[in-house]
Order: sequence, then structure tokens, then C-alpha cells
Amino acid sequence: MSAHHPFRFPKPAWLNSANTRTAGVYAAGALFSLGFYCLIDIAVWSKSALNPSDPPVHITFVDWIPGICSALGMLVINSIDKSRLSADSFSYSGNGVAWKARLVLFLGFALLAGGLAGSVTVLVLKYIVREYIWPTLWLGVGNVVANGLVMLSSAVLWVAQNMEDEYTYNLAL
Repeated sequence: MSAHHPFRFPKPAWLNSANTRTAGVYAAGALFSLGFYCLIDIAVWSKSALNPSDPPVHITFVDWIPGICSALGMLVINSIDKSRLSADSFSYSGNGVAWKARLVLFLGFALLAGGLAGSVTVLVLKYIVREYIWPTLWLGVGNVVANGLVMLSSAVLWVAQNMEDEYTYNLAL
């Protein structure tokens, strides 16, 4: 078993290809776009005449807060240079680079998790507790779906960016 791999089986060769990395980046973009499409869809539908709820329920700023948190979390997570996470305190960048990068990464994941948890909270408190039926319930469910897609998009982009580092490293050898 190799000393630098934590797993017994090696990664498949297709994981290190540039095409797989490109497909991962496009998939992450598609998931992110689909998530924000869901947010825009529920916002437009809540203001339309087709909204059957009585009294009328509309999307307010409270419904947008989880999506904003998720988008900020994705930006924070994917703006971190991956090499900083394993840097030691003797690197050229100064003291404590690794723990600072890990702290920022943790805050990004906390924003993502907070966005998803916030959308579930809005769904339960604003739509389920008040016992709205399905067409109106989509306002809350769509918010959860949107935040879940943004979180999934962030994970796919993180993996795709890590593939790039290993791919360029293999090319350098």
C-alpha cells in the first residue's frame, strides 16, 4: 500500500482527466443555476394571480435569507486556495496560514449548512405549521430544494477543483 494514499484502492484514471474536471465545473454551474431558478420561480409564483392561498402568502426577505447564506457560503468555500489548507507555519506566507484557511473554510461550510437549515425552518414555521396545501407549500419546498442544490453545487465544484490540482501535478511530473 502506498504511503501517501489513505485508501487501499487507487483512484480510477478517469478522475484525473481534464474532461472530468470540466464536466464537474459545468455540473456545478448547472446545479447552482437550477437552485437559483427555483428561488426565482417561487418568488414570481408567490406574487402571481395563480397563488391559491387564502390569505395570500408571499415570498418575503425572510425567505431569501437562506439562499443568500448558501450563496455566500459557496463563494467563501470555493475562494480558498487548497494548498493553504495543508500549509505549515514555516511556509513563506507567514504564521498560522493553515489554521486561518481552515477557519475560513469552516465558516463557509457553516454558511452553507445555515442556509439549508434556515430554509427548512422557514418551510416548517411558515408553511407546514399553518397547514397550507400543496400549491402554496411549494413556496417552502422550493426554498429547501434551492438551498440543497446550491450546497450540492458547492460540493461538486470543490471536488472538481481538487481534480485540477492533481491533474496539473501529474502533468508536471
